[in-house]
Amino acid sequence: MDYLYLFVAIISEVIATTSLKASEGLSKFCPAVVVIIGYSLSFILLSLVLRTIPMGIAYSYWAGLGIIFITFVGYFFYNQKIDIYSIVGIILIITGIILINIFSQTVKH
Repeated sequence: MDYLYLFVAIISEVIATTSLKASEGLSKFCPAVVVIIGYSLSFILLSLVLRTIPMGIAYSYWAGLGIIFITFVGYFFYNQKIDIYSIVGIILIITGIILINIFSQTVKH
């Protein structure tokens, strides 16, 4: 259940960040409301997740997957280009998440 909360926290953060772009500096009311609700829900869920999932694991998923999802949202909805460096960066993020989860001795599962 905690990983479901973490996934919803990530999606909420992605929606909030996407709405932040759409709000044009928080000058548009509806996207600005989505920003506030999205970030609030994301941080509330992340705080609940941190009760049981180690901080390093939770944050690696939250930040890493958030960056990946936002990159794709930018590509599909805002016509932002993804070049070879973006692709390599995404691969490195995914590799980092895998390494932390599988091999790290500092993070207890």
